[in-house]
Amino acid sequence: MLYNIKMRTFSGKPVEFICVRRRVRLPLKLASFFCFQNRIKLFVLKKITKFGDCKTFTVLTIMRKGLIFIFIFLIAACNSFAQTEKPAQIAWDIWGVPHISANNTEDLFFAQGWAQMHNHANLILKLYGSSRGKGDEYWGKERLQNDMLIHTMGFEELAETWEAQQDPEVRTIFSSFVRGLNAYAKAHPEAIDKENKVVLPITTRDVNMHSMFVVFTRFIAGDDLGLSQRWGSTGSNAFAVGPSRSDSGNAMLVQNPHLPWSNEFLFFESHLTLNGYDMYGSTLVGLPGISIGFNKNLGWTHTNNTIDNADLYEVELKDGGYLLDGKRNDFNVTTKIIRVKQDDGALVPTEISVLKTVHGPVVAKKDNKVLALRTVGLDKPNMLLQWWRMANSTNFDEFESALKMAQIGFWNVIYADKKGNIFYLFNGLVPKRSHGDWAYWNSIVPGGKSDNIWTEVHPYEDLPKLKNPETGWVQNANDPPWTSTIPMALNPRDYPSYMAPQWRISFRPQRAIRMMMEDSSITFDELVDYKLSTRSELADRILDDLFAAIDKSNSPKAKEARAVLEKWDRQADADSKGTLLFYLWASKFNIGDPSNYTVKWSMEHPNTTPDGISDPAKAVRLLEATVDEMKTRFGRLDVPWGDFYRLRQNGKDLPANGAFESLGVFRVASSYDSKDAAQMHVGSGDSWVGVIEFGENVKAKVLLSYGNATQKDSPHNGDQLELFSKKELRDAWFTPEQVKAHTKKLEVLTEEGFREAVKK
Repeated sequence: MLYNIKMRTFSGKPVEFICVRRRVRLPLKLASFFCFQNRIKLFVLKKITKFGDCKTFTVLTIMRKGLIFIFIFLIAACNSFAQTEKPAQIAWDIWGVPHISANNTEDLFFAQGWAQMHNHANLILKLYGSSRGKGDEYWGKERLQNDMLIHTMGFEELAETWEAQQDPEVRTIFSSFVRGLNAYAKAHPEAIDKENKVVLPITTRDVNMHSMFVVFTRFIAGDDLGLSQRWGSTGSNAFAVGPSRSDSGNAMLVQNPHLPWSNEFLFFESHLTLNGYDMYGSTLVGLPGISIGFNKNLGWTHTNNTIDNADLYEVELKDGGYLLDGKRNDFNVTTKIIRVKQDDGALVPTEISVLKTVHGPVVAKKDNKVLALRTVGLDKPNMLLQWWRMANSTNFDEFESALKMAQIGFWNVIYADKKGNIFYLFNGLVPKRSHGDWAYWNSIVPGGKSDNIWTEVHPYEDLPKLKNPETGWVQNANDPPWTSTIPMALNPRDYPSYMAPQWRISFRPQRAIRMMMEDSSITFDELVDYKLSTRSELADRILDDLFAAIDKSNSPKAKEARAVLEKWDRQADADSKGTLLFYLWASKFNIGDPSNYTVKWSMEHPNTTPDGISDPAKAVRLLEATVDEMKTRFGRLDVPWGDFYRLRQNGKDLPANGAFESLGVFRVASSYDSKDAAQMHVGSGDSWVGVIEFGENVKAKVLLSYGNATQKDSPHNGDQLELFSKKELRDAWFTPEQVKAHTKKLEVLTEEGFREAVKK
C-alpha cells in the first residue's frame, strides 16, 4: 500500500515522498526525539488513530537539514512498525454481505472495490462502459441514445473538471476503490464475460462519470429528460420515531428506498469498520461508501423529494442561432466522433454535434424551437465525500455539518440517533428564483428572457427542516415537506412558493401517517410490521362507499364481487383473496382523478381526503366489467394475490406480496408487466430495507430484496427473495461477535489482493 508523506522545506517548498507499505506508525516521543536531534521541526497535522503507544500522524513541516535522514527513517518506520498492523480483511457472511475491516482509508476502499467486483463484476463493467458514453461502441447501436445523452450533458468534460477540483480525501477514496475493482478483475478473469473485458481497466473517471449519470439523468433531471416513466417506482418510504413515541424510549429509523430491481438502481450492502468504528448500509452498485446507513450512534435514509432543481427552457431559433432578450446568440457547438458497433461487429465512426445555449445543453429540437436543460449540482464534485462524512458522524452536530456541505443535490434526509433526536430535511439544491411558483418552474419555462435563468441556489439554512417535533415522529413517502408530521409543523407560507408544491399527497403517505398517528407507543417489532404492511389505504377509504353503491344497485355481478371484497383482509399478502379484484377495479376507476371523489383533497385535511365516490353508478359498472374480466381470465373472483403477483429472479419463482403505491400500500412492489398478462412479476419497489433502534447497543433488521449479487453463478443472486415472499427481515450483524458467528469465508489482504485465510 502506498502512503504519501507530505513535507515542506524551511522556504515553504512542498516535498512529497512515497512511503511503501501502510500508514506510518511510530511512538510520538520517539519521533519528537529524532526531530530534535536533527533540527527537524515536526507538526502533527491530524491524529488519526491510536495503536498501542503509537499514533498516526502526518509530517507537515521540516527544516531542510536532515531531510534525507528523516525520509529514510520514515521508510524504516513503515517497514518495522507496519508489521504489527492487522491486515485488512473481508468476512463474508451467509447472505454474501462483506464485513470489511481496515486500519486506513486506502485499504478499506480497496476492499470495498474488491467486494463489489466479487458480487457484481459484469454489472459494474456494463454500468461503467455505459456511463463512459461508449455503450454503442462496446455492445451495439441500441445503446446509442444513452450515449448521446451522456455526450450532450458533457459528462466526460465535467469529469475532468471534477477530478481537478475534488477534495484529496475523495481522490484517495476513488483511487483506492478503483484499484480494488481492477485487482479483482486481474485476479479473477474467469468471473468476467468476454464482451465486458473491453471496459477494463477501470479508472477514477469512470466512478465520477457513473455518479454523474445516475444522479443527474436518473434523479435531478429525470423528469425533465422524460425518462422517469420508463423506470417504474423510484420513490421511497421513511420513518423516524422519537423517544416520546417509542415504547423503549429509544429513537428508531426506517430506511426504505423504492427503485427498479435492475442496472444502475441496484443497491450493494456492506459493513465497513475503519479503526474499530463501524458503519453499515447500502450504496448503489458502482459507487464507493455508504449512502443510506447507520453506525452505533446514528442513522439516516433518503427519499425522493418534490424538488424542482432542473428546468427545461423553450428557446426560439433565429438564423442558425437562438434568441435571448430579443437578440440573436450563437450556439456553443462541440463536435465529437463516436464509434458505433454494427450487427457484424464493425465499428462505424459517427459524427455528433452538441449544442449549448446559456441555459444549458440542447436536449430536443422541434420546428423553430429547442429545449435546453439547466440543472443544479454541476459545480458540486464532493457528493460522495459528504456521504462519507455523514457515515462517520457521531452526533447530530457533526451530521448537520456534513449536510451543510451541500454537495448532494437531491433527496430528503430522515435521521435518528442514540441521543433521541429525530430530524427531517427537505435536502437538495433549490435554485433561487426571482418569481413564479412551483407549478411554473415544474413545466417548460420560457427561455427568451435572461431573468428566467437562475444562477444561485438556496443555502442549507433556507431549506424546510424539522427537528424533534412535538408529535414524536416524522415520515416521508415522497410527499411534500409540509406533511412530514401531522399536525403539520412546517408552513408552506414561510417559504418561497417554488420551494415545494402544495398538492394532494397520495394514499401511500396517508397510510404512513395513519400508522404513526394510531400508535402512541411503538415497539421495534411493531415498526417492522408497519414497514412490511401491505394494507391498502385506498380500500379503507373507499370500500364503504362502493358497498353502498352496490347495495343501491340491482347488479348480481356487483353483489357477487361484494361478497369477495367483504371477506378480503384489505391487504396485498400472497394469500389475500380480493386484492386482484380490487386492483383491477381500481385501475378502471382511475384513482388519481380528483373528479371521482365526493370530497376533494385539501391541505386542511391532508391525510383523510379525498373521500367518497362522486358517481356511484359508474363505480358499479366498472365493478361489473371487472367481474367479467376476472371470470374470463381466471375463472373465479377470489384468486390469491400471490398466484397472480410473482417474484422471479435467477430461476426462482415465488408468490409476491405488496402492490402498486397507488393503492395506498406502504410496501411498494411494482411491475413492468401489463395488468392484462396471465401473471405479473415484481420489477421495482422495496429495494433496501433497514429498521434500526438506537439503544445502548444498536439493533437492526434489514433486507436487500433481490440479494447482494448479480453474478450468474453467485448463490446470493436472488437468495433474499424467499424472505421477501415470507414478509421477513434478517438481522444485520454489526458487532464483532455477530460477524464472527456468521462468517462463511474470511479473506485477508496480501500483496496480490485478498486471499482466503488459512483456518487454524
